Amino acid sequence: MENIVLETNLEGVKFLRRGKVRDIYEIDDYLLIVATDRVSAFDVVLPTGIPGKGKVLTQISLFWFNKVKDIVENHIISADVSEFPEPLKKYRGVLEGRSMLVKKAKPLAVECIVRGYITGSGWKDYQKTGMVCGIKLPEGLIESQKLPEPLYTPSTKAEKGHDINISFDETVKILGEETARKIKELSIAIYKRASEIAEKKGIIIADTKMEFGFYGDSLILIDELLTPDSSRFWSIKDYVPGKPQDSYDKQIVRDYLISIKWDKKPPAPELPEEIVKKTAERYEEIFRILTS
Repeated sequence: MENIVLETNLEGVKFLRRGKVRDIYEIDDYLLIVATDRVSAFDVVLPTGIPGKGKVLTQISLFWFNKVKDIVENHIISADVSEFPEPLKKYRGVLEGRSMLVKKAKPLAVECIVRGYITGSGWKDYQKTGMVCGIKLPEGLIESQKLPEPLYTPSTKAEKGHDINISFDETVKILGEETARKIKELSIAIYKRASEIAEKKGIIIADTKMEFGFYGDSLILIDELLTPDSSRFWSIKDYVPGKPQDSYDKQIVRDYLISIKWDKKPPAPELPEEIVKKTAERYEEIFRILTS
């Protein structure tokens, strides 16, 4: 197994913040985003990492940014360490394959979620109310069914804990009508393009989450894109509507934590080697399928 990178320490480079998975630095007029091998479950970062996870997330994001760049500009400047500013080059060993030098955009206070299938919290919502995030849906849908049209269900970004689903009208109040409409259109266009590409490779994108920001006056795509951490990927050949589907993500980790009856409060328990290995293989597999 390759080395696990749980956190980075780039001396002499201005450290900005540590997210659940990413370490973010500032250098010159850019940001450096480093995807570590940290894994979180139920909004708690676990003490055990998943080897290679940060590289998989970075490479999948780069693949998708390239596939949709004609729809919307993105924040990537370079993912090649040899093109990074001089002070970063000595950290090539850590940064190679898991880092992106990006434009310093001002993130919007809204996350853009597109759902093509009814699953997860959307399915629970529908069972109770016949709606998903306040949007009325046809009666008689079954779990994991494809929706008639992709649904745009934005949420607010929470620094800690769960994001909160909001209506489109609320995004208009937060962002103004023009920006709210634009990110909705872009999110659905990106989802449709990605779904077509993935389906040709035998993968369903059930739902995904993306983020936008302003770089000067330009609205651009930022953060990660269509990774197993931000999306639900299902195998077309194993897809059977009417029940939960097996996802290419950290579900193995969640299932293990549920099985040991962890109370979902920090500190989180260590993961056994077998769970780590299976999860790493799952990330690796979806990377190979999508980018081959």
